[in-house]
Amino acid sequence: MQSAQEGPDPAETARRARFGKLPKRIRTEEMVEEQATTVPDPAKDTYSPDEWLVRYCL
Repeated sequence: MQSAQEGPDPAETARRARFGKLPKRIRTEEMVEEQATTVPDPAKDTYSPDEWLVRYCL
């Protein structure tokens, strides 16, 4: 408790300035950044009957 003649406590003033309000709310979308690890290869997912024969029949 402070009397009327005393000024505000400097530690209390600093504490209120630092912790007096909650920080701005952060949305979930702002917490994660997505990046592709590699450039997609268009030839990777194409079907080749010759490759299938070599891999599984030989």
